[in-house]
Amino acid sequence: MAIKTRYWTSLHGITTIILVGTALYFIFAEHSAHVLPYLPFLIILLCPLMHIFMHKGHGGGEGHSQSEHNHQNEEEAYHRGMEEGRKENQKRKK
Repeated sequence: MAIKTRYWTSLHGITTIILVGTALYFIFAEHSAHVLPYLPFLIILLCPLMHIFMHKGHGGGEGHSQSEHNHQNEEEAYHRGMEEGRKENQKRKK
């Protein structure tokens, strides 16, 4: 049975990291005058992309029915607790 390694720890992955790092170094070292004025705008443009890719769809709408179900359970538990509290309060008064 062959052991499957992750891409980033394989020879190809390490080579990719080195090449991307070298390219980024030369972009910032040689072209910093062209890149740095636009850096704040690039960071702002990354926000919606991170939002889209990091949330991964939130489960496709199935979460709404589950949250409504949880809300109903919480309301029922709240009302049961209120009733139990009233009963205990009436027992103490007697």
